Formats: sequence, C-alpha cells, structure tokens
Amino acid sequence: MTVHDFTARTITGEEKPLSDYAGSVLLIVNTASKCGFTPQYGELQQLYDKYHEQGLEILGFPSNQFGGQEPGSEDEIQEFCQVNYGVTFPMFSKTEVKGPDAHPLFQYLTREAPGFLGQAIKWNFTKFLVNRQGQVVQRFAPTTKPDQLEGEIEKVLKE
Repeated sequence: MTVHDFTARTITGEEKPLSDYAGSVLLIVNTASKCGFTPQYGELQQLYDKYHEQGLEILGFPSNQFGGQEPGSEDEIQEFCQVNYGVTFPMFSKTEVKGPDAHPLFQYLTREAPGFLGQAIKWNFTKFLVNRQGQVVQRFAPTTKPDQLEGEIEKVLKE
C-alpha cells in the first residue's frame, strides 16, 4: 500500500485519486487559517515555487480539529489562502486528520510515520514527505518551518 492507493476530495469538491501524483514527491500538510503556524502557507508556497518544476507537489488538507482554527467553508478557505498567501498548490476539502473518523490517508500516514505522540497528529501544519513511489519518507512537526525541509526535499527529488 502507498499514498497512491487513496483518493481525497479537492477543495472544489472533486474526488481526486492520489495516483494522479505518481512520479511526484509529495509534501502532505494538514493546515488551518487561524493558527499561529498559518504564515507557513507562504513558506509552503515558496517551496512549491522553487521545487514544483523538479517534481514537488504540496497537498494542503485543512482541518478544524485543533482548537477550531479552521472554521470557514471550503470557499472561504480557498479565498483566504489565495488572497493572503498566493497559494497555488493543490488544496483539499476540510478533512478529519485524527481520531476514529480520520481520513484513511491520514490513518495511513500516521501509521507509516509515527510522531512524538505516537500515531496522533499533534497540531496543524504537521508535514509528511512522500517519495515518487508513494512511500512515506519522513514526518515533520508543526514547528518545523517549511524552509528547513529543503535539504530533505532535494534528497528525495534526486532519488
């Protein structure tokens, strides 16, 4: 099993097979618009701009499971990301990322790359780096800034 075996609903409501990203390096991030880490949207966009041509895709999954920090609708989230941070990387619909109703993708990600609290996702902006074959390579904490991932991303892009 790999990330490519899952589908997820885009922020515009379409079911998207993640196999569409086969051959790309993925950075999968659970996001929120009203969080202390929200400025990471801008940093993620910078990574996307820098590495997209080499095969990096960043997939944003808004979640309202941490302090109610993503209360808006899909349209509001999309507008917020574009207006405030110029986000052009793919965004998905609001998603449960922890607990019994967690999206199967996030159940898989946390099983493959447990964090400090075991499998649970601790907070918004947890990041999962996935290689071109759809295998989880590494998990990064919310406090890890996107620009700190450049070395790891470059390594996986070259594999």
